[in-house]
Amino acid sequence: MNKLTTLGWLALALIVAGSLLGLFVLPADAMQGEVQRLLYVHVPMAWVMMLAFFIVFLMSILYLVQRKLKWDLLAVSAAELGVLGAVLTLILGSLWGRLTWGIWWAWDPRITTTALLVPIYTGYLVVRSMTEDPDQRARWSAVIGLIGFVQVPVVYLSVFWWRSLHQPPSSPRSMASAFGLVMLLGFVAYTIAFTYLWLRRYRVAATELELELSGPEDERFNGV
Repeated sequence: MNKLTTLGWLALALIVAGSLLGLFVLPADAMQGEVQRLLYVHVPMAWVMMLAFFIVFLMSILYLVQRKLKWDLLAVSAAELGVLGAVLTLILGSLWGRLTWGIWWAWDPRITTTALLVPIYTGYLVVRSMTEDPDQRARWSAVIGLIGFVQVPVVYLSVFWWRSLHQPPSSPRSMASAFGLVMLLGFVAYTIAFTYLWLRRYRVAATELELELSGPEDERFNGV
């Protein structure tokens, strides 16, 4: 069993453990009741979303500085997972909002700014299909990756900048010890799961690029 596979099994084990603790072991929250259990997935998922888009930002900088296609592949692999994470965050948040606020959707600053991340980074992925030149594709993507990241801190700060239905950011330190530990476990588990999926997707992307460039003898492939 290679290291990446081991990482995947570790992520799965931690996610299962955290889910069992959050669903069946910990008591319901005194204020929110049973619906609070959604936060053990919703909050770590939102963290993974932001982590993914930060990686896109960082890999975009590295590509523009070094012009190596591996940074572009790492960026797009993170972007795909980030879009998935954003959609799941919104779905879980809508379910929590329906049970807490009585509505599926509110044009709340946190919700709206998070939703904007989906078209921004979907656009990032769509633009990549507009050229067959790997270098041009990487340049266009890197520019969008830099500009698009501006929205990420806006999402985080939205609950502080504007009046919001959404509660302030939840973290292990903002909760009672037992609840906080399970939340921390969720952060660790979903971060490891993201790392596994990110590196796995990068390997696939590198193979696809090798085929696109007709093999590793192409000098551009040396940057992967």
